[in-house]
Amino acid sequence: GPGPGRLPAAGEEGPLEGGPPDHSYSLSSGTTSEELLRKLNEQRDIIALLEVKMKEMKGSIRRLRLAEAQLREEIREKDRLLHAASAGTRKRQGL
Repeated sequence: GPGPGRLPAAGEEGPLEGGPPDHSYSLSSGTTSEELLRKLNEQRDIIALLEVKMKEMKGSIRRLRLAEAQLREEIREKDRLLHAASAGTRKRQGL
């Protein structure tokens, strides 16, 4: 039969006649246990990498939230100081 990544020639049958072409996540009917194990290990590696990336992203989100909270606090403090300064200016001008 046709190998991976090769379409069947005229008159040849694919793994599933009329079915979709093979993808990294699909299995043909002639898949050996060795191939299944290899695919399973590849999927485990991908999942492990994604878990690491997720943890990194959660850490980044946590740091960004802390930075956002600090910036918001700084803005509130500056707004308060500006408001106090403008109120003092109006008092001195008799407004």
